Amino acid sequence: MFFGKKSSGPIDCLVVGLGNPGKKYEGTRHNAGMMALMKLAERYGVEVSRKRFQGVTGEVRIAGKRALLLFPHTYMNLSGKAVAEAMKFYKLDVSQLLVFSDDISLDPGIVRVRRKGSAGGQRGLQNIIDCIDSEDFVRIKLGIGAKPHPEMDLADWVLSRFTFAEKKALEEAAEKAAEAAELVIEGKIDEAMNRYSK
Repeated sequence: MFFGKKSSGPIDCLVVGLGNPGKKYEGTRHNAGMMALMKLAERYGVEVSRKRFQGVTGEVRIAGKRALLLFPHTYMNLSGKAVAEAMKFYKLDVSQLLVFSDDISLDPGIVRVRRKGSAGGQRGLQNIIDCIDSEDFVRIKLGIGAKPHPEMDLADWVLSRFTFAEKKALEEAAEKAAEAAELVIEGKIDEAMNRYSK
């Protein structure tokens, strides 16, 4: 696993927050990953605003490592295009990638850290896997809750907004996810999994 080491290039790792751009999607369940990325950026006083790689970026030093924060503007289902472009530009290995995403199988407020794995139905993660041809990257998932009714369209659910209580839980989860990301970048993935995964 690469995390914890420095690379020979200008960037040591890529941290991606999945979501959809634009005011229409602000505060929706599908933007939980983006919210976690922005929380991480806040902790270091860095803006994620430079237009690059079909998205917006910000550079920050975390645990002595140079991290590129990326919020794709390709819309969720094409997130892999932005990720692959950034990885190719900086010649990054899949082991240098960390992704924040939402997860409908987890209740709002729950965080889960995973070393690798399938997309689990999350289309943004699936597109990243397809574009970089690997499942072997760390992801930090934030729960957004399951559909309230089986017959409800999944797209309608993930694009819906949180209740007041759920929003508070998500804000706390985003803070935990940012803390977990710091540990991952430091090379302490086991500690991140033990401390934050439930």
